[in-house]
Amino acid sequence: MLNLSVILEDSARRYPSKEAFTFMDHTFNYAQINGAANQIANGLQGIGIKPGDKIALNCLNLPYFPMVYFGILKAGGIVVPLSVLLKKNEVAYHLQDADVKAYFCFEGTEQLPMGNDGFAGFKEAPDCEHFITITANPTDPSPFEGYQTLGSLMAKQSPEFETVATQPNDTAVIIYTSGTTGKPKGAELTHSNLMLNAVVSADLVKVQKEDVQLIVLPLFHIFAMTVLMNAGIYRGASHILLPRFDGQTVLGLMQKHEVTVFAGVPTMYWGLLNTDDSDFDIPTIAKKLRICASGGASLPVQVMKEFESKWQVPIIEGYGMSEGSPVVTFNHVEIGCVAGSIGTPVWGVQVKIVDENGAEVPVGEKGELLYKGHNVMKGYYKRPEVNKVVLKGGWMHSGDVARKDENGYFYIVDRTKDMIIRGGLNVYPREVEEVIIQHEAVSLVAVIGMPDEQYGEEIKACVVLKPDAKVSEADLMQWTKERIAAYKYPRVIEFLAALPMSATGKILKKELRKS
Repeated sequence: MLNLSVILEDSARRYPSKEAFTFMDHTFNYAQINGAANQIANGLQGIGIKPGDKIALNCLNLPYFPMVYFGILKAGGIVVPLSVLLKKNEVAYHLQDADVKAYFCFEGTEQLPMGNDGFAGFKEAPDCEHFITITANPTDPSPFEGYQTLGSLMAKQSPEFETVATQPNDTAVIIYTSGTTGKPKGAELTHSNLMLNAVVSADLVKVQKEDVQLIVLPLFHIFAMTVLMNAGIYRGASHILLPRFDGQTVLGLMQKHEVTVFAGVPTMYWGLLNTDDSDFDIPTIAKKLRICASGGASLPVQVMKEFESKWQVPIIEGYGMSEGSPVVTFNHVEIGCVAGSIGTPVWGVQVKIVDENGAEVPVGEKGELLYKGHNVMKGYYKRPEVNKVVLKGGWMHSGDVARKDENGYFYIVDRTKDMIIRGGLNVYPREVEEVIIQHEAVSLVAVIGMPDEQYGEEIKACVVLKPDAKVSEADLMQWTKERIAAYKYPRVIEFLAALPMSATGKILKKELRKS
């Protein structure tokens, strides 16, 4: 037997009164989080939920998220986390595709009316039987007449529950990929996948019960779910929750709660560098901050250098994906960190770089990154034909272009699907981005391919300038041309006020390609 919820039960037993999750002025200790999860598990059984049933969870970074997440697991259910930005049709697709039986949805806010979209999507998913609103105030009635709230589900339920026995290879979570190629697919992650990745993550970041982790990465995303929430709960750490990234709010919480661990995507570090921090004691904040981790996308070396120079706090970069639970490689502090590298394989995971024929390439050459180990998903839910391809030979085919150096460190070059083929020559956007972002006027950049009659694809750079900075398209193009091979520099440069980003802070290149 193995059920991921044991990490919460164990910490609740060892540190019952220890602060577990804090949101604004509300703090819940481990005993309270575990007791609430038990009430939810009892409530789920009461409405007929059986082991193996899929239960969707659509919630901001609030204490309700871990309560419901572990309540579902305790009842033997499978958690299907959904992005808080999904619209009606997208919600309906996920509920139907995952065969969801019950759906927990936060009521939303004035700025983000996710409850309305969630309920509308539920009404278009006939096989989903239960809609449960998570109200901000647990005693409030449902805004949707005739439907339960989380508060009413938990009412009069016992805070004791005997966790349903599940096996290590049973599915615990179905997490949906971003759908950059076709519709989103649900990666089935097992109790073993997630348990071992949480243990590995806790070891990598050296998190302990004395640590205070700030979670602004969305909990519905595998990065925050495993590397922060599950790893932190496993070690009995404290967590400060923030639903949306805002530089000044992040600095305020770091200062108030003496945060020791922060993990973010590259745009968050860029955001902190570009935040007015004159009202904060950055040296004191930085002194408390023990370590920063970056993932979700490649961290520009220039951003890393600027942040570490200002804060004197190391950013440890790793690599992962939903299908890998997520962590695949990481810069191990005890071995040594290399700027620009995603590090070396984590414990129990093998990584190799192969060519288009599946043959391993020599050191230094580019190819597709493949990995296998305890972290690899069971497969995409209801996608047997796709699984034969992406899991061929037991290796997860990442779709990422990478290389390995002579010391065994890996480097992400780019996504295979983002690669630009200009006149028959391969151009990797990240390589061009790393050059352009070094210009003194450039704050952020994304490079994409655009259709071209002569070359098939042409290179375009979408650039955000620093405040009050000025540079012409021609001058920036010439500056880049002098620092990169002639076929790689952008022939088109567009200056933008901001770049489109996902809920997880990733730059949405597919949106840029539409413009």
